[in-house]
Amino acid sequence: MSSLALAVRDSSTMLRRNLLHARRYPSLTLNLLLTPVMLLLLFVYIFGDTMSAGAGRSAYIAYIVPGILLMTIGSTVIGTAVSVSTDMNEGIVARFRTMAIHRGSILFGHVVGSVLQILVSVVLVGAVGVAMGFRSTDATVLEWFAALGLLALVALAFTWIAVGMGLSSPNAEAASNNAMPLILLPLISSAFVPLHSMPGWFQPIAEYQPFTPAIETLRGLLLGTGIGNNGWIAPAWCLGLTVLGYRWSTAQFNRDPR
Repeated sequence: MSSLALAVRDSSTMLRRNLLHARRYPSLTLNLLLTPVMLLLLFVYIFGDTMSAGAGRSAYIAYIVPGILLMTIGSTVIGTAVSVSTDMNEGIVARFRTMAIHRGSILFGHVVGSVLQILVSVVLVGAVGVAMGFRSTDATVLEWFAALGLLALVALAFTWIAVGMGLSSPNAEAASNNAMPLILLPLISSAFVPLHSMPGWFQPIAEYQPFTPAIETLRGLLLGTGIGNNGWIAPAWCLGLTVLGYRWSTAQFNRDPR
């Protein structure tokens, strides 16, 4: 059997292990989903009329749902960091190192499993948004596939970053704390209000970060708003973060254990 076939086989085994673990212990994923769902309910039903600036609650829910979907990714990858850190500290990875398996399959199992869980979480949060009144009547089938592809790219990028955070953390609690910026970044993006409504000194902070171009691109695909340069800036962010997270994670994982 070729090395590629062995890598695929071992990665599939690790993927199955992580999916079974997520199915057996769903509480972590469900708890992380509460944050975007609660924010969606809060901003639509409590602050919706005020935040919409007179446009109406239905207009605001159309504006906020794409941002909440990206926030769902940021919150769900915290579970990935915790899971990786737990595996590293409970000795299972040390056990895997002694077995005749492809070394990288351990990380790839975590990454692919996390991306699949994130996409399921995004669908669940999106269903809540639809139940609250979100509609995307102008989007074509191609635009829907492009939106799903963008969400998958963002999920892959931040999953690799979360894996690196989990590997660099001494325990699961530290991993959860270290990954908190991934859920805080969407809060200071264009997820809830347009950039032009923010104070002038704060606008560059919100604009020049990975979530804002992804959110604006997703809005353009689903709602028909202008995408502009965000159409290439968002994939560029995803590619850069994926490469950075991959190199960081593999460098830490390949170090000799202390």
